[in-house]
Amino acid sequence: MSLSLKISHLSNTIELRDQCRAVRRFEFSSICFREGCSGYESRRIHWSTELSSVKLRTRCVGISGGRSVPEWTYTGSKDETFSDLELDDDGGGDDGGNGDDGDNGGGGDDDGEEEEEKEFGPLLKFDEVVKETERRGITLPEDMLEAAKSVGIRKLFLLRYLDLQGSVWPLGFLMRTCSMLRNRMLADPSFLFKVGTEIAIDSCCATFAEVQKRGEHFWSEFELYAADLLVGLVVDVALVGLLAPYARIGKPSVASSTGLLKGLKRSCAALPSSVFEAERPGCKFSVNQRIATFFYKGLLYGSVGFGCGLIGQGIANLIMTAKRSIKKSKKDVPVPPLFKSAALWGVFLGLSSNARYQIINGLERVVEGSTAAKRIPVVAMAFTVGVRFANNVYGGMQFVDWAKLSGVQ
Repeated sequence: MSLSLKISHLSNTIELRDQCRAVRRFEFSSICFREGCSGYESRRIHWSTELSSVKLRTRCVGISGGRSVPEWTYTGSKDETFSDLELDDDGGGDDGGNGDDGDNGGGGDDDGEEEEEKEFGPLLKFDEVVKETERRGITLPEDMLEAAKSVGIRKLFLLRYLDLQGSVWPLGFLMRTCSMLRNRMLADPSFLFKVGTEIAIDSCCATFAEVQKRGEHFWSEFELYAADLLVGLVVDVALVGLLAPYARIGKPSVASSTGLLKGLKRSCAALPSSVFEAERPGCKFSVNQRIATFFYKGLLYGSVGFGCGLIGQGIANLIMTAKRSIKKSKKDVPVPPLFKSAALWGVFLGLSSNARYQIINGLERVVEGSTAAKRIPVVAMAFTVGVRFANNVYGGMQFVDWAKLSGVQ
């Protein structure tokens, strides 16, 4: 749980007037409460500004005596916001308080900040963001403006958005209006290429299979093929989009929920986008979170599969029933059971597709991070095409086997 606290007293030896100067980070190994401090000492809870020196200076708040201290962020298990906390640095002196020597982990965090800045650029403050957008005559979406005011926006994300929002229709329009697409494009510029690859491969394989299966009746049953193709398009977008990495801009908001639902939303928001999503400074994932992600995404995949199976098979059944009411034939195959077919799609996507696409995302991450792919981007693109084609062929054959075993086909 994250709580924003105003600390009115620090038990280290750093002068209060120096707290808001250009110190990159303050970190302490534990906290305790003034009343009964020894009995309430925390379990190595770390306090950190997680702010650059410029941002830290702007977040200083005045206290009595004309002095000021920074506002801190606390991540722990307490439900209340406590005032008048005392920090115990376990080491005493300036060295233990400011983390400059790296003994308490502060140096590692500074390295993480530098790594993040190297990858995504510096964290731009609100006035810097406004200056850049006004120079280009562009208005940012409301959530990005709020993020700029609260925590700032990485320069790479801002510049990438400013470039993409001016793209031809419909991409430019969707970048301005659809945050799900926008955040995925900001994190992975090849996202649309992966979606397009998945759709193209699946459509071509489905068309080839339909022509082979229907033979000379293909055109007379074209509407069945078209219905399957449209439902397959929705499934393809979901298969790629649900596991794609996305830019985490600002702070996740769950203010509209209460109780158990609020906690569940917070837990889901903290999960990685896929089991093998790369860790970044300020974005770490535990083994338990990665395991939970597999089941959570499986549930989402299963929901998409059941819904699309219900709609797709429902349309196909209506068309088949309407045709047979006009003209019957001895060669007519039985109308597939609607809910059983939808359940098969849900189970197949939740188990088989989920496992296969998690592996694909992990393999793509490894290839995209390789030296060869960074030098020659087409290497990663070729790998994406190859691995997704192989997966589509294997998945199609596996679905036929599952359908026969379940009695749907």
